[in-house]
Amino acid sequence: MTHEPFQSCISACDACATACDHCAASCLSEQRVAEMAECIKTDIDCAAACRFASGAMARGSKRARMICGMCADLCDACAQECEKHDAQHCKDCAAACRSCARECRVMASS
Repeated sequence: MTHEPFQSCISACDACATACDHCAASCLSEQRVAEMAECIKTDIDCAAACRFASGAMARGSKRARMICGMCADLCDACAQECEKHDAQHCKDCAAACRSCARECRVMASS
C-alpha cells in the first residue's frame, strides 16, 4: 500500500490534529476552563489518533484501514464534544473533525 492514493485523508488527519491542538490550547485560556476539561481531553485524544492514522497511511501500514476506522470514531466523538461549546475554536475543531471522519471512513472502506 502506497500513501499517494490516500493523500486527501492524510491531509485531513494532519489538519484535524492541528485544529484539535489549537482547540485544546484555546480551551485552557477560557475563563471557565474547568467546564472545558472534557473538550480538552477529547481534543488531545483526537489529535493523537489523527497523527497515528496519518503516519500509518504514510508508512503504507497494512493496518491503516483499521486505524482510520478508529480515527473516524474519535473524530466524531471530538466533534460532538466541541459542538457543545460556543467558542469559535471549538466550532472550527468540530468542522475539521467532521471532515477528517468522512475522509477516514472512505479510506477505511476502500
